[in-house]
Amino acid sequence: MRHPLLSAIVLALGLVLLGAHAAPVGAAPATDPADLGPPRGTPIEEAMLAPPAVPPPIHRDYPARVIVRLETREVVKEIADGVRYDFWTFNGSVPGPMIRVRQGDTVELHLKNAADSHMAHNIDLHAVMGPGGGAALSMTPPGHESVFTFKAMREGLYIYHCATPPVPMHIANGMYGLILVEPPQGLPKADREYYVVQGDFYTTGAYHVPGLQTFDMQKLLLEQPTYVLFNGREGSLTGANALTAKVGDTVRLFVGDGGPNLVSSFHVIGQIFDSVNVEGGTLINHNVQTTLIPAGGAVTVEMKTLVPGTFLLVDHSITRAFMQGALGQLVVSGPAAPAIYNKVSSGPIPTAANRSRRLPRRLQPRRSMTPWPTARAYSRRSAPPAIRATAWACRARSRRWRCRITSTPIRRVPSASCSTGSAARSPSTTPATSR
Repeated sequence: MRHPLLSAIVLALGLVLLGAHAAPVGAAPATDPADLGPPRGTPIEEAMLAPPAVPPPIHRDYPARVIVRLETREVVKEIADGVRYDFWTFNGSVPGPMIRVRQGDTVELHLKNAADSHMAHNIDLHAVMGPGGGAALSMTPPGHESVFTFKAMREGLYIYHCATPPVPMHIANGMYGLILVEPPQGLPKADREYYVVQGDFYTTGAYHVPGLQTFDMQKLLLEQPTYVLFNGREGSLTGANALTAKVGDTVRLFVGDGGPNLVSSFHVIGQIFDSVNVEGGTLINHNVQTTLIPAGGAVTVEMKTLVPGTFLLVDHSITRAFMQGALGQLVVSGPAAPAIYNKVSSGPIPTAANRSRRLPRRLQPRRSMTPWPTARAYSRRSAPPAIRATAWACRARSRRWRCRITSTPIRRVPSASCSTGSAARSPSTTPATSR
């Protein structure tokens, strides 16, 4: 796939396939109630931020012309510690930068293909209402640039991806991202916003085999990924890279599934989503534990952080989370809320074998995590003079006080017997026969 002639053939094939349904020239323009008129004001350069960062909210009350600049790059980066992979990307990251516009905006999209690329690339944005979602207008060979415009007609959260044949291969190598079309009135305020996209990756080597790994077409066809990841790398959202919030924050996550094959069962362990924009649209569900995200789809979830701690982001097809990499962290800091979440106690469960050995509550050591006191828990003088319902015996050897567990019940152990070695040899220390 790296030969220049083959790249040209793929480019021509893509243009034929994607341009087959282009609108006829000279057709009367259609009107739509969602068309909020022509752009006004000075064109706006969209901020291109690496994930999980999100562009700032939009506070305009009018449609504008928004300029978006993307570049397709083929880069070798780590997919896991010690494991490298040849990613195909938008702007060098997986996913590509999140695009944020307002309903009614006119988007002027510039797509460059780096000169050292080995493939032609393009872009299909699911927010575009036109043939190929823009793919027919943006097929770009290495060292070239394509520019096209579209109007954001429908609010929602949408996937974009490369649609150059073979499409699954381009997506599987990391060529996807999200575009948010805000409603005219904007979104409610959130304290934190983050951007997460899940993808499945198919490497020739097995999971965690070190070194440079290449793409495995057979695994792709069998839908048997080696890695299932958030934001293109194992550990991209854990440890020093974890998402952060404070107690009481409203956290909004823009979550997508680039695929190319797997559906995501997105869940945050220890949280309930207060609201979920189902499939990225305007239908909102409340109090959701796990939400499905189809391949090529997205959702917006919001949740309130009520207690501190570390909350895990997972694909609840749980093998993918703990054995293939689809794992992230949301670290919440702040004061504890014991009325909401609190540990009461912890310890071994009583059994018939040890129930008879338990000390009365008044004799148990304080602040101990185990109900079984040891000899060191008592000083020589504080040793109880009599323990009736237990099987404790006391000995004095070389003026050292020791206790051991025996199966012989005792009636009374005078305190003097634990004072000196001579007292220990007193007849009063002889165990009595059982009653």
